[in-house]
Amino acid sequence: MKLTSLRIITAEIKPLVWFFEQVTGLPAQWYTDDFAEITTLTATLAIGSTRTMSLFGEGLVKPASNHSVIIEFRVANVDDEFERIRDFIKDIVQVPTTMPWGNRSLLFRDPDGNLINFFTPVTADAIRKFS
Repeated sequence: MKLTSLRIITAEIKPLVWFFEQVTGLPAQWYTDDFAEITTLTATLAIGSTRTMSLFGEGLVKPASNHSVIIEFRVANVDDEFERIRDFIKDIVQVPTTMPWGNRSLLFRDPDGNLINFFTPVTADAIRKFS
């Protein structure tokens, strides 16, 4: 089994896709007006409008209401990334901080309120884990 993608369902797809293009520095591939993907080296972030969910059934999702999932991106240097994106991030939860498990992390929210973590392994153990 291989985790292929994570999908965010949103009522405002264009601003959310734009946001993730800016923070990742990667272009989105639009398949329809209601569905786009941003593909990284290891996984894909899919973003769909609420209209796409009607194909699966009604009442399955509630956009902008995530309170339990963090979307994480390993980056080369979290401090550099913070400087690059800080001017358009409206909700910074935690500036770059070295965590007890050895990652330096930046935690912020996307326009729908989803938590996003940019992190860089900085201790020997954390670096080994991701090598």
